[in-house]
Amino acid sequence: MSGHVIVRDDGFHAEDWPHGFVPPAANQRARGLDLGPDADVAALDLEGVEAIRIAFPRFSDGRGFTLARRLRQAGFAGRLRAAGHVIADQYAMARRSGFDEVEIDAALAARQTEDQWLARADWRAHDHRSRMRA
Repeated sequence: MSGHVIVRDDGFHAEDWPHGFVPPAANQRARGLDLGPDADVAALDLEGVEAIRIAFPRFSDGRGFTLARRLRQAGFAGRLRAAGHVIADQYAMARRSGFDEVEIDAALAARQTEDQWLARADWRAHDHRSRMRA
């Protein structure tokens, strides 16, 4: 796979979102929106939006996780994608925050292979809260 790889609970996938992503200011009626980690959920018009991609500029920047949770709490039920500098160790947190998938570049996919991501795909079982209750 070249360019980027989509990571889901069942492994690596090729891009399958055919509509693209645009910034909200470019076209409020787009089917796919690109958001930065500091986007204001209250200011977004999500009518007709089917997918949102949230940028992670650095793996140490967790604002995208908070934004995903806020979007889900606001009622967004569409496809939610984390994109950029997300590492395999953060996959479970991404899923618990409300993301459906993660978009990584091919170079990261070569370094952190599919088996490393699949090891974290049972994200419900590896929740620190469930370990505390056990």
